[in-house]
Amino acid sequence: MILLWLECDAAGVTDISLETVAFARSLAAAGGGIAIRAALIGDVPEAARDQLAAHGVDEVHHVSGPSYDAYAGAAWASALQDIRARTGCVVVAAAGSPRGNEVLAHLAARLDVPMAANVLSFSGLSPFEVTRQVAGGAALEEMRLSQRPALFTVAGHAWVATPADTPTSPAWHEESPAVAEADLLARVSARGETKEEGPGALTTARVVVGAGRGAGGPGGFDHVIELAGLLDGALGVSRVVTSLGWRPHHEQVGQTGSRISPELYIPCGISGAIQHWAGCSSSKTILAINTDAEAPMVTKAHYAVVGDMHEVVPAVVEELKRRRG
Repeated sequence: MILLWLECDAAGVTDISLETVAFARSLAAAGGGIAIRAALIGDVPEAARDQLAAHGVDEVHHVSGPSYDAYAGAAWASALQDIRARTGCVVVAAAGSPRGNEVLAHLAARLDVPMAANVLSFSGLSPFEVTRQVAGGAALEEMRLSQRPALFTVAGHAWVATPADTPTSPAWHEESPAVAEADLLARVSARGETKEEGPGALTTARVVVGAGRGAGGPGGFDHVIELAGLLDGALGVSRVVTSLGWRPHHEQVGQTGSRISPELYIPCGISGAIQHWAGCSSSKTILAINTDAEAPMVTKAHYAVVGDMHEVVPAVVEELKRRRG
């Protein structure tokens, strides 16, 4: 059996977790119809029930209680360890998100087995071999997971979160396993709302307009933000922009920021360091704007405009306004 730890937000199961379910369905089919169990920890929106049924999950373990009200990586790994021990699942997986990688790493240490992070695909079941991203997506590595359970996280946007051909009616188990005090030493103590500018969430936007060091300073984003608005998109920035304090961290695209897969990504004044490429390489179409024709982002983009973003972007904005009257 396959055990998946799935993350939820206010709307239900997150998109990246549903992508992980799609990966698991493919794995289950290759194994002759292996059952898929899901573990949900903490608050779970009602919409999650319908989502899990639509995406083909067979059973759900909902872990809740005062010890699970706030995220704690070690405690949540302990809950997964308890479920895995009782169910005998031979595969445990999660989304390749910051929390998914953290919880599975804790679990791997507890079980003394290896964990493959950011898996893209599998090539066999016996032995179980996977292909995963390494070096920020610059290279691929084939890894054999010979120990059981096999632990891995699925790279974001490597799979499409499509519903199952045949919906299920998953059995629902409410659980509250005991937690050691030591596992609660590091936990989320408070949350704050981020004030986002622009029309859309970065990770779900169909269009993302990016800006890097070429913006020149905190005041160099006005036309980029305006272009994102005209395209009903979101603003994304490079790491150097957040490091310099020009824009907030939640807008960062890259290995230490958000991973995006929009229909169109327009990076302006971004050279395209490997860390940034790791976050945007899943974009369907990339149109780069940069003064350097040899910049990595320009050479990797589907289309490129070699020019100053402070001249090109305002011209595009004015043309869009003119065409829209």
